[in-house]
Amino acid sequence: MNIDEKYLFRCIELGKIGLGTTAPNPMVGSVIVYNDKIIGEGYTSPFGGPHAEVNAINSVKHKELLAKATLYVTLEPCSHYGKTPPCADLIIKSGIPSVVIGILDPHEKVAGKGIQKLKDAGINVISNVLAEECAAHHKRFLTFIEKKRPYVILKWAETIDGFIAPSDRIRSTKPEPYWITNTYSRQLVHKWRSEEQAILVGANTVLADNPSLTVRDWEGQNPIRVVLDKDLSLPKTSAVFNTDAKVIVLTSKTEASTLEHLVYEKIDFNKDLTENILSVLYKNNINSVIVEGGSKTINAFILNGLWDEARIFTGETTFKTGVPAPKITGRLAFSQKIGSDTLNMLTND
Repeated sequence: MNIDEKYLFRCIELGKIGLGTTAPNPMVGSVIVYNDKIIGEGYTSPFGGPHAEVNAINSVKHKELLAKATLYVTLEPCSHYGKTPPCADLIIKSGIPSVVIGILDPHEKVAGKGIQKLKDAGINVISNVLAEECAAHHKRFLTFIEKKRPYVILKWAETIDGFIAPSDRIRSTKPEPYWITNTYSRQLVHKWRSEEQAILVGANTVLADNPSLTVRDWEGQNPIRVVLDKDLSLPKTSAVFNTDAKVIVLTSKTEASTLEHLVYEKIDFNKDLTENILSVLYKNNINSVIVEGGSKTINAFILNGLWDEARIFTGETTFKTGVPAPKITGRLAFSQKIGSDTLNMLTND
């Protein structure tokens, strides 16, 4: 590992702190180094706040050192006015002579313009350092910009005999939550919810489980809840419609909402459903979504290959009969035992 890679790794570590708060902005990390010592660090503030480079520069105690320092950043500094001024302008104004960048920003408003602005100001710029690692770190942002859709995470729990829910007959005789996984796995799911912008379920899941789809067993903000309800048949008393978080209802009906937290989006259920869903989420500036169910919804994404990660729990529970677990093929990226449960994470490479 060379010196530039060492500090870019630290930038990635810092950027991860912003997971779940910066979206739809990328979670950038930045450090400032003088004489092989970090003199400033920063990561992207919650959406609307200062970017990583600004926070790093502002954290430097002795500003005179900036004229001899190197700024490291995971993503090309922006060169345009958005909710904040261009980071490239502040870097130039600060007199920093060298900048090392992980990857270029593919956004049309940046796309090399930030680097060019720095070079035009006489700054020495090195780019594509730890490019693979920085791209993996910025997977949500890059998917949103390059594929015009959110980063899609499929999540389900299945029994050891291959079911994700008991049969209707069992539910009718014993109408209660049927937990497949243990409390530690369920807490991890709440952590994941706090990290992504949205969570998606179908109407059948709402009817069967009445989920809130909020973050309760972890600290963090609630995701936007996206509900498929073709005929607007779900009871308005369903927990998913409470005011704890924003709700987007995807329906075939034309409907207007009088509630601030509730939005209706009309889609054509006779056309490709997954592409319709992702198009609406993209329009709503959502760059990541967890698809939690049910089986029909998850299988639609699998069938069309419109997924990036699958996070699959297997518990020691057995149902003997019920709703079969989805069948999926992907690269096993990670496997872990969580108490009695097994978590496998696949990527759609």
